[in-house]
Amino acid sequence: MTFRATILTLYPEMFPGHLAFSLAGKALERGQWSLDTVQIRDFAEDRHRTVDDTPAGGGAGMVLKPDILAKAIDRVSEDDGRPRLLMSPRGRPLKQARVRELAASDGVVIVCGRFEGIDQRVIDARNLEEVSIGDYILSGGEPAALTLLDAVIRILPGVMGNALSGTHESFADGLLEYPQYTRPQLFEGREIPAVLTSGNHAAIEKWRLEEARKLTAERRPDLLSNQPVTK
Repeated sequence: MTFRATILTLYPEMFPGHLAFSLAGKALERGQWSLDTVQIRDFAEDRHRTVDDTPAGGGAGMVLKPDILAKAIDRVSEDDGRPRLLMSPRGRPLKQARVRELAASDGVVIVCGRFEGIDQRVIDARNLEEVSIGDYILSGGEPAALTLLDAVIRILPGVMGNALSGTHESFADGLLEYPQYTRPQLFEGREIPAVLTSGNHAAIEKWRLEEARKLTAERRPDLLSNQPVTK
């Protein structure tokens, strides 16, 4: 099954961006996922291809018009079961659990907003799921869409060379990832922890879990609220 990503944007030239390289780029070439970009301006009917207007009630900036955006969404995803996402700083934070759900689906339709946002009526009428990648503001939804796709594509079946790579990393089990080391054994007076070269796999797994929990407690204690209670 090919994962299909359709992006509605005013700047289609921003895609595939960094997704044309490394594992994602190779997977795109192999047909493990596909990418289509749709220029929202193509659905404007006036000679100036106007896609925005001033906010109702006044205020700064411009708002994407609902009728134009609705036509674009309907053209690419009418009777289409793929989730419809809107990249938005007011959306629910993107979590690895949602990334896994999206990776298990047929694909996504992603709307990239610009200006002050898009008319609320099209969000409601087209059932757009608002998704945030962090508590900060970007110039538009395109960088956020690329980030979301990066997270999803890397865990599609067959994209990563080692199938275990996606299970031993931050957030895979609700914790931050444990510290990683490689040769040389000694670097500027710092050694690889002895347990990692001991060959004792049970001790290694125990050390990794303890380190993951310690890092999580220091940096993201909020994540520990979802962890099972242990001794």
